[in-house]
Amino acid sequence: MDKTLLIMAAGMGSRYGGDKQIDGMGPNNEVLMLYSIYDAINAGFTKVVFIIKHSFEERFRALVGDVVKDKIKVEYAFQELNDLPAGLSVPAERVKPLGTVQAILSAKDLIHEPFAVINADDYYGVSAFRTMADHLSNLAPEKQGCMVGYYLKNTVSEHGHVTRGVCGVDEEGHLTSVTETYKIQPFPDGTIRDTENDPNGVILDPECLVSMNFFGFTPWLFEKAEERFVAFMKSLSPTELKAEYVLPVLVDQLMHEDGLKVDMLTTDAVWFGVTYQEDKPYVQTELKKMHDEGIYPEKLF
Repeated sequence: MDKTLLIMAAGMGSRYGGDKQIDGMGPNNEVLMLYSIYDAINAGFTKVVFIIKHSFEERFRALVGDVVKDKIKVEYAFQELNDLPAGLSVPAERVKPLGTVQAILSAKDLIHEPFAVINADDYYGVSAFRTMADHLSNLAPEKQGCMVGYYLKNTVSEHGHVTRGVCGVDEEGHLTSVTETYKIQPFPDGTIRDTENDPNGVILDPECLVSMNFFGFTPWLFEKAEERFVAFMKSLSPTELKAEYVLPVLVDQLMHEDGLKVDMLTTDAVWFGVTYQEDKPYVQTELKKMHDEGIYPEKLF
């Protein structure tokens, strides 16, 4: 069965201070998403679709797309702020992206098979891709998806706050809720807290599972996502310049209102990612360690 890996690589990287998606991280200056593509190929994925911006297309192709095109089918989708369904528009002064739901909708005409969605700037782990690939083969055509969850304690940054989708899971291993939580950070006392509405923070369970945008879907999702995205856009006031419609919120709505069942997948994979420039040395060290241990070859591609 064909399976597609959809990589969201069009974000602005404002907290990082640049295009972190194409910043060299590996010992041979590999960008982080090349590791995800390598793992996906070995897990049985047959196509990769990159969601990028036109502004860095040439550089992206040179650093990523052209590197892997002989190993896996490659296609490109483009997320631009004003690329919207008919009848919609954004305020002229808005520069902030509209969110990850708009991102995946940019690829809807390119994907006709089960697919996984990931961020370009996260490392998800070898076993996570194997688990996802196996599960994609068994998804029902409609109203079923899956998600790889990671423990909150392993996904925070010592260098500032992060956004995570905090998950609820039932006894049967199904996702029951995803609460997008925007300002999570570790405190000196060892706790992890949500500081969005309270500078002292609301303590979160470090063992709770969170979404790192590693979802698996069938093409059924696209029609529902577009309906919801249109409703989101129509709900915005003319002066709203920052609100985004993100994938965890869409999933939560579809579970509660459209009958979507999401299987929570467990894995022993270790996640790490880059939110701030200060995160980069740790990521570089971890990647080099995995090359040294033989998890990855000296040269990925």
